[in-house]
Amino acid sequence: MTQDPVAPAFRYHAFISYSHQDKTWADWLHKALETYAVPKRLVGQITTTGPIPRRLTPIFRDRDELASAHDLGRKIIEALEQSANLIVICSPHSAASHWVSEEVLAYKRLGRDERILCLIVDGEPNASDLPGREAEECFAPALRFELDATGRLATQRAEPIAADARPDKDGKANAKLKLIAGMLGVGFDTLKQRELRRRARRMTMVAALAVTVMTVTTTLAVLAIVSRHAAVEASQAAQRRQKQAEALVGFMLGDLNDKLAQAARLDIMQSVDDKAMAYFQSLPATDVTDETLEQRAKALEKIGSVRLDQGNLSGAMESYRAALQLSGRLAEEAPGDAARQVAHARSWSFVGMTDWYQGKLDAAWRDFESAQNVLQQAQARAGNDLSLKFELLNVNSNIGHVLEARGQPAAAASAYRNALALGRGLVAANPVNTDWSAALGIAHNNLGKLALQRGDLAEAIAEYHADDAIETRLAAADPKNNDQRENMLRVRAILGRTLALTGDVDAGIRDLQQAVDIAAQLIAIAPTQTGFQAKSALYLVQLSRLKRLHGDLPAARTLAAQALAILSRLTRQDPANVTWQQIDAAARSEQAAQSFAGGQSAAAQAQVQVAMNILQPLLAKEPDDRGLVLDTLSAKLLLADTASDAAAARRLREEAWEASQSVKDGKDDPRLLALQVEALLGLQKNAEARLLIERLWNAGYRDPALLAILRRARVDYPENPAFATRIAQIMQVDASTPAPVTAAVRTPHPKP
Repeated sequence: MTQDPVAPAFRYHAFISYSHQDKTWADWLHKALETYAVPKRLVGQITTTGPIPRRLTPIFRDRDELASAHDLGRKIIEALEQSANLIVICSPHSAASHWVSEEVLAYKRLGRDERILCLIVDGEPNASDLPGREAEECFAPALRFELDATGRLATQRAEPIAADARPDKDGKANAKLKLIAGMLGVGFDTLKQRELRRRARRMTMVAALAVTVMTVTTTLAVLAIVSRHAAVEASQAAQRRQKQAEALVGFMLGDLNDKLAQAARLDIMQSVDDKAMAYFQSLPATDVTDETLEQRAKALEKIGSVRLDQGNLSGAMESYRAALQLSGRLAEEAPGDAARQVAHARSWSFVGMTDWYQGKLDAAWRDFESAQNVLQQAQARAGNDLSLKFELLNVNSNIGHVLEARGQPAAAASAYRNALALGRGLVAANPVNTDWSAALGIAHNNLGKLALQRGDLAEAIAEYHADDAIETRLAAADPKNNDQRENMLRVRAILGRTLALTGDVDAGIRDLQQAVDIAAQLIAIAPTQTGFQAKSALYLVQLSRLKRLHGDLPAARTLAAQALAILSRLTRQDPANVTWQQIDAAARSEQAAQSFAGGQSAAAQAQVQVAMNILQPLLAKEPDDRGLVLDTLSAKLLLADTASDAAAARRLREEAWEASQSVKDGKDDPRLLALQVEALLGLQKNAEARLLIERLWNAGYRDPALLAILRRARVDYPENPAFATRIAQIMQVDASTPAPVTAAVRTPHPKP
């Protein structure tokens, strides 16, 4: 019998130091450490840290005494002295925390520098050394520098021992094991192998189902091949087994894959899809039937979608183009087969969507037009085929996106209205089909966006509200469907920020906070899905802006820092993703606006210049993109505000005014008009500005940024009561009431 190891010399195995804003991480780490079962074969061994215990309990974490104290309390000092290790949860929050730094200092003064372990959960180590990225710093000052002989921080750099829990680094599981290995004084690989064996025994129900299906499929495939060559009399049995195998593969690529997608289980989806591809590749050339080719194309599309969600655009395009080649061959062989034509059009749409994400608008246009041509030719033969109509709806929405980005709103509106008409017909034919209802909601959303661009805020809100009602209903009916929750958070954010444009800032903050919260929940479920992270960053920036304009500058700064930390990880992962670059620029502009509001003009100027450096190449490539135009004008006007030279400030405002005048379409967009008013007032052209202010008043535009500018210019701008009454009536419409007759789609997110 193994004897219990000698009791450790310390009362606690570790002291966890963290910012209260990282409490979720602290809760997870505390539980993970205290519930970890040390491998039996290691218990009792003597390492540099002492005898290895059975359990890492107790762990100390208590911040109750710190709320009103000026120094570390007695309880904290005693706990630090009695802790064998200090674990610091590192993030921009903890880097800015006075108490975290004080706890590290106190522990270092005990002479235990080598027993300090870091867990990086957000931000970037030593980012304070990088101009413009200071807010991303995750190491507290006491971690970054050594102590001198007097016990104070010196200038000599320290090199903290760190495990990195970020998804693109060690990840949560490996980071936990690295910390435990450091606490026990054993190698990481020793614990990793044990953890892999344990995890294999704890497969989730979905994973177990996937493995079971894959095993059965492989067995049937092998049996089919062996039986086919065994004897003539066994040929029928072999064919039957192959059909069974193909049926199971169809299940893997259909129902099972859909369930995994709804649960955001990219890891298991990738395993299932790879196994399906392995089955196809195992078949002799003589056994490759049309059905096999159809399934192979579907598997390639599933693999492409997983890669797309992981941010691997080049890998996604490779898979989608391979699927396009197969679906094209099958469609050509059977022009009267509607299902094959739909599959071929969908392959074109996947390729177009990937070109869209890479900023290749002309290529995306050609891809979506190819999909449309395939469907229109098929519809001429098939007549009233609902699957063809649904695919046509999606293609029209995607074509509208491209036309809109190319500065052709009238043509985009035509495409969106076609999508709306198709959506209404589909929902009328089958009201319980969730995909068709969701597509109808997207159609309303697209038309809302165009209504906003032509200055009709009331119609925009009516369309967004109609989409919100649809998405909310679908999410409530299927609360475990994470794809639907993503749709709901997107329209909730859009509706919120549009309500804020009418002066309802409280509603804007409420809706954007809900979107941020839902995005955080989705990220926790699928931490490697970059789409969730990008949306989280975007809505954090938008919420940060409203908080700043509402007077809550500290909250605004925290939100902007969180967004920049997410974007830093994303843009390192794929620097070519133009959508992420644009969000990053918006985040840096917002950070600059916060610095300017706090009286830090020099810092604001440097930050907004970084944003301009990102935006200008993007705008040069896509000069008609509405979002890029508005972001660039806003950044240029902020750069003028921060300029120390009056002549330079005037030149920047004149450039902004001239650029705003060159916009081809959407000249009545109230966001554009508000930026023109800002430029004109800054140039002392009050008479010209007054005409635009009247147009904004008639449109019901009351964005808090405009109101602040008008207050400074002493311009009277009362509320428009008729418009306020109309908005109140729109927002009181019951969710079951049919939406206005118009059409729209969420962007930039083309969806085949």
